[in-house]
Amino acid sequence: MEKIPISSFQGAISSPRKCKMWEIVFLFMGAILIFFFWMAGIRIIPNNFCAIVEKRMSSRGSLKDRIIALNKEAGYQPEILRGGLHIKPRYIFSIHKIPLVTIPRGQIGYVFARDGVPLKPSQTLGRIVEESHDFQSVRGFLENNGQRGPQRGILREGTYAINLSQFVVILENRIYYWQIGHDDSKTFEWMSEQIRREKGFRPITIQGSEDNIGIVTVHDGPPLSPGEIIAPLVGAEVPGSKANHNHFQDPETFLESGGRRGKQYQVLVDGTYFINRLFATVEIVPKTIVPVGYVGVVVSYVGSKGIDESGIDYKHGELVEVGKKGVWKDSLMPGKYPFNIYAGMVILVPTTNIVLKWIKNVIGSHKLDENLSAIDLITKDAFEPELPLSVVIHIDYRRAPLVIQRFGDVKKLVDQTLDPMVAAYFKNIGQTRTLIELIQERSAIQATASSDMKEKFAHYDLELEEVLIGTPASSTNDGRIEQILVQLRDRQIAREKLETFQRQQEASVKERELNEARARAKQQEFLTESEIGIDIQKNQGRAEYERSVQEAMRIRTLAEASAERQARVGIAQALAIQEKVRAYGGPRYQVLQQSVDRFSRAIEESKVDVVPKMVIGQGEGSYSAFESLMFMIMSEKMGMDMSALPKEGEAVKRIKKGILASLEGKVEEVVT
Repeated sequence: MEKIPISSFQGAISSPRKCKMWEIVFLFMGAILIFFFWMAGIRIIPNNFCAIVEKRMSSRGSLKDRIIALNKEAGYQPEILRGGLHIKPRYIFSIHKIPLVTIPRGQIGYVFARDGVPLKPSQTLGRIVEESHDFQSVRGFLENNGQRGPQRGILREGTYAINLSQFVVILENRIYYWQIGHDDSKTFEWMSEQIRREKGFRPITIQGSEDNIGIVTVHDGPPLSPGEIIAPLVGAEVPGSKANHNHFQDPETFLESGGRRGKQYQVLVDGTYFINRLFATVEIVPKTIVPVGYVGVVVSYVGSKGIDESGIDYKHGELVEVGKKGVWKDSLMPGKYPFNIYAGMVILVPTTNIVLKWIKNVIGSHKLDENLSAIDLITKDAFEPELPLSVVIHIDYRRAPLVIQRFGDVKKLVDQTLDPMVAAYFKNIGQTRTLIELIQERSAIQATASSDMKEKFAHYDLELEEVLIGTPASSTNDGRIEQILVQLRDRQIAREKLETFQRQQEASVKERELNEARARAKQQEFLTESEIGIDIQKNQGRAEYERSVQEAMRIRTLAEASAERQARVGIAQALAIQEKVRAYGGPRYQVLQQSVDRFSRAIEESKVDVVPKMVIGQGEGSYSAFESLMFMIMSEKMGMDMSALPKEGEAVKRIKKGILASLEGKVEEVVT
């Protein structure tokens, strides 16, 4: 930068140049021209700005009850100045440069109108005026009965040339307005805070991955009819209607179609929605999910009265068609449903087997038995055990609405009906059996209970699958049960020990047999040789026996022949003796002769074999039976010594006795 010496300025000051007349006139005329243009109001507005025109004076006077001068009165004019060169006399108009309104992407701008027709008592927001062209035409807005106050219409992303003397635009981080009153800023900041609280500066986004729906509450329009709690469907949701409020994004169409303020029956599903939060707020709630193994029984709070579909035999309430007010006859199958939780209730009913456990501090997977505990019994022998019990039930999905209509939900069914019914049944069972019988007959009691209780459960539209009884346990009031159980356990242990000993004994026997088998296997060759030797000896013995039999037969034949010969000799001797007796005479020989005769007849009549069947041997001094008999008889009669004779047998004794008796009689006859 070039520096200028101070001395040069001092020289210029010390020696001023004299101005010429024409230069002075030129400067004066320039000043007048500049003042003229200034007074003429020549304005240059940048393209990124616009300007509010305020008229200072007018032959038509000033406004009284309005802010915007539609008829060129003094005051704020409806039209704004856009970028460019404009001529507005300064003594008539005041020009206020304002920025263009820019709505960022993904945001919503709310509009407040300062001038217009007052809102009706049933309104909270001003209606949408299409002629306003997104609030860029103040004249179009006011001439078409635009209403003052917060507006139903919103501004989407983009840039707008808006007259901020008429409209205030509220964004998330900025408020576009022209200051008119002293408290304007506080009013608009309060509105901004209310909208921010509802997250109204951002669109509503419902993502399918989160399984949510939006429940809408409308804050504008006619109220609900008496008795209604949910606003009915309107627009395209109603069959036959062509109006479409585009999921509450078009408030005017919604209200023109008969929409009412309050919670709406229609819900928002997956998607993005630009909804004016001053018109309607949205509550995000989860979808109604009916998991596998359940059905959803719907209790609807809205709809017209339906026809009872439960049948004449069902006396506990009505079942209605889908869409009617009441309990729907058709349940929701497993799946996801955009169900409005304020328009009804979905009660989940398990269709898989439900295990209800009457066991202290034990809860089943369905958690329907949280209030159940072991059943207190009093047995026949005055014990007070606690009976643990499990009951398996099933609910037919087609009869689930009947169960809900009758009991409200399955939890109430268990607590208010099944618990007292099951407890009473098993208390009755306990009173008819002793404690030991209760323990030992558990299986029979369980089978009987399953059979008896099926009909009772069917009365409540339930299917009883099985009754499972546990072991009775001691209660706090009776400690003797444990003693009984200890005794039973001791008995069982004794039985098991006895069984163990028997098994051990059998094992010992088997082990001995195994050892013998092993030893036998080791000595198999020796045993085989021994068995062969035994067989050989047996065969040799049989051969010896056969030879002995043959030899005995031979000896018998010889003995019989010898006996026959001796008998013949004896008979011959007897005959000779008889002849001698006859020859010699005398009673003694007569008696002997008679005895021999009687002896012969006795032998003939008794058929006793005199000759032996078998004679093994006959040595020196041996006698035959006949000879022995004769010698004994003769010796006794003659007074001879019989010690040298052989021993007499039983047959010989009998014959001898008979012969002697006969001889005694004969001798007496002879003597006489």
